[in-house]
Amino acid sequence: MSAVKFQKRDNAAIYTRALLMQPYDHVHSYGATYGQHRAALEFGEVAYRECYAVAAHCGVAAFATAFDEASADFLMRVGTPALKIASGDLTNTPLLDHIARLGVPLILSTGGGTFADIDRAVNVITRHTSQLAVLHCTASYPVRDWSELNLRVIPALRARYPDLVIGWSGHDSGIAMSVIAYTLGARIIEKHVTRNRALKGTDHAFSLEPAGIRKLVRDLERARLALGDGEKRRYASEDAPLRKMAKALVAVRPLQVGHVLTAADLARKSPADGLPPYLLDSVVGFTLAEPLTTDEPLTYAHLRAEAHA
Repeated sequence: MSAVKFQKRDNAAIYTRALLMQPYDHVHSYGATYGQHRAALEFGEVAYRECYAVAAHCGVAAFATAFDEASADFLMRVGTPALKIASGDLTNTPLLDHIARLGVPLILSTGGGTFADIDRAVNVITRHTSQLAVLHCTASYPVRDWSELNLRVIPALRARYPDLVIGWSGHDSGIAMSVIAYTLGARIIEKHVTRNRALKGTDHAFSLEPAGIRKLVRDLERARLALGDGEKRRYASEDAPLRKMAKALVAVRPLQVGHVLTAADLARKSPADGLPPYLLDSVVGFTLAEPLTTDEPLTYAHLRAEAHA
């Protein structure tokens, strides 16, 4: 299932007046102060309803991250089917408690947190709901030291919270790490998406453009299928290559009816049109009921019913 996620903030509720008034004059700015910049990026109710409607028309789920209680309540009013909690609020237990009571599935990012921080957050949320997914995350924008992705945390989270869905929120460039995260057990993959990586804004440079997100979705679907069920089997698609590559027991020279087979009478050659080499010891001592020519594959039809005494 694919989904698109937005972000909703009540700026006055989560930023100090000093920060909102701070000059914000640089290449990524949408306003003279940080407050003006943040205000320019916020969607109101009309925009959210339009975005949710477009997503529904395209068959894609839409939801949002709530950075504060008022934003969570706003998103509930516009009909959000789920809520995300950002890494920065992993330790914001009053917000976690509020959101957990709203009755929709929750996704919790864990960037910058320890297992103790995650345990605390999970305990707060699961007092009210079991509909929780926990995402491993490294809260760098972007991650430049690949070792800091630490994707082995994903199976560790699966072992720690066996009843929860575990996923990964990636702030890396490219799509390969998302596929690795999936193979390690992440069942939600979150990536930033943009129309153009050259657009103004700090996240665009490491976000996926439309072609990239299509490739990621394609590769995740391939990974899901490629993991299989763990049962080793032979597939029909392997028959022709294995006939060409595998070996069969063949006569090293012309052998007549009544000849008693020895190991020296037989070689192992391709194509695999006769008995396989692992049967060599079991056919030694049998008498030929049919003649064999040089390189002719040995079959059960060539053997008499009983081995030579």
